[in-house]
Amino acid sequence: MAGFLEQLGADMRVDLLDKAIVCVVAAVLMAVIPQKIKDKVYLRGWRQTPLSREAMKAATSIHSRSVSLRAKIVLIIGLATLLIAFGATIVSGIMFHRSAIEEHTKLGQGVANLAASVIQPDRVSDFIQQGDGSYTYRRVEEMLYSIRESSPDIEYVYVYRILPDGCHVVFDLDTDELPGADPGEVVPFDASFEELLPDLLAGKPIDPIITNDTYGWLLTVYQPIYDAQGACQCYACVDISMGQLTVNDLHFMVRIAALFVGFFLFILVLVLWLAEYSVVLPINSMSIAAGGFAYNSEEAREHSVQALNGLNIRTGDEIENLYQALAKTTGDTMHYIGQVQEKGETITKMQNGLILVLADMVESRDQCTGDHVRKTAAYTRVILEEMRREGLHPDVLTDEYIDDVVNSAPLHDVGKIQISDTLLNKPGRLTDEEFTQMKGHTTAGGDIIAHAIALVSDTGYLAEAKNLASFHHERWDGKDYPTGLAGKDIPLSARVMAVADVFDALVSRRSYKAPFSFEKAMDIIREDAGTHFDPDVAAAFLRAEDKVREVSEQFFEA
Repeated sequence: MAGFLEQLGADMRVDLLDKAIVCVVAAVLMAVIPQKIKDKVYLRGWRQTPLSREAMKAATSIHSRSVSLRAKIVLIIGLATLLIAFGATIVSGIMFHRSAIEEHTKLGQGVANLAASVIQPDRVSDFIQQGDGSYTYRRVEEMLYSIRESSPDIEYVYVYRILPDGCHVVFDLDTDELPGADPGEVVPFDASFEELLPDLLAGKPIDPIITNDTYGWLLTVYQPIYDAQGACQCYACVDISMGQLTVNDLHFMVRIAALFVGFFLFILVLVLWLAEYSVVLPINSMSIAAGGFAYNSEEAREHSVQALNGLNIRTGDEIENLYQALAKTTGDTMHYIGQVQEKGETITKMQNGLILVLADMVESRDQCTGDHVRKTAAYTRVILEEMRREGLHPDVLTDEYIDDVVNSAPLHDVGKIQISDTLLNKPGRLTDEEFTQMKGHTTAGGDIIAHAIALVSDTGYLAEAKNLASFHHERWDGKDYPTGLAGKDIPLSARVMAVADVFDALVSRRSYKAPFSFEKAMDIIREDAGTHFDPDVAAAFLRAEDKVREVSEQFFEA
């Protein structure tokens, strides 16, 4: 075992050095070879439209929640290969061991037959009595030594006459460690031969036996030597050492294991390569394409569908079936989403149209307001977009919020539907009692929209419509109606509408006043910033003067 371990260690050191040199050379070559040359010789097995380098990197770097499919494939194939390798190694080891025993048995039988051929059976009794004093004895002994030296596995060669009292030595060759017994000496029967004594005493052939006792692990062959009359005179005995068999078994197992490691690595690389192009990349490509779907526009939807169809996965198995089903389902879904969005846009337009119709019905009762609802909605959009451009209220001023406020702006005076025509169209200044009735339009408007909100599950723009209707007459300093809210307690949409509503009232003709000039109205907004109006809202309105003028001129009243 010590020699075996030394040899194994030496082999491993040589192999490790050899493989390290190979790896270093390969790494250097990979570093110095131009990429376009590597691309030409790179072994690929695409089962889809080839991915770009960036897409390939993205497809191979997707992280899974627990264990990736690539890792599972490697684990399954690795375990299966290891189990097969382990089983094959064990079976091969057993077969090698049995083959080695058979070879040792053949060697022992051959040596025993050869030894028996040089013994003269008629002289056995003389050999026992005379020993090495006889020339013939010495001559036979020399031949036996020559036979023993023919193989390093032959441990002992001796000739015994088997009698009831023990083994009578005819020849017993000396070894370096143990001197042989003298001729005529009686050697006691070994315990392992007790079952064979009847056959040995009868001079019958016996099968080779393997023992592991006083003289070590040995395979023993007894070959009977018969005289001319057929009587067994003695046995030519050969002991084959089995100690080297263990070392040989270990050497064989190591070689088999090394061979399987090579095959294992080859199979693993092959499986990884096949799995990468036939399983992992197609699935990850589908995942990336599906995860990148855009739904916000028809162009984006078409681009997403084209990206998925462009993969052209053709693995010829269940993955291709999954891809075809995904592509079809996605195409149908995108088409359906397009139809839904078109219908949604139509409904939105109808909804906004109905709001304007409702607002016009309310407005038409007041002969002095003209296009008030449209102008205030336009001013509201100008203010909100200017505030967003300046970075004010970035978490609030989204596209959706601005659309909700602008679309619901025409409803800010919906409460006037409960105010009498006489009061709405009175040419002079209102009395205190009349003004109190007029102020009720804010509360009435809030109640009307609150009833509408109660009838729908998705309030959408109605929440802002309620804020506009209820609070567009509140002042920044808290000195107006209906509740006396002040500062930021007033909803942002109502603060914006306050500026738009007052400005339009200033530049419009009323039964009780002539229109102010554009410049005069702008000055009033500037003067009332911080008292009547939110200063940020007023400042945004004033900075957007050009756009405000465009809206004012668009609806100019002669």
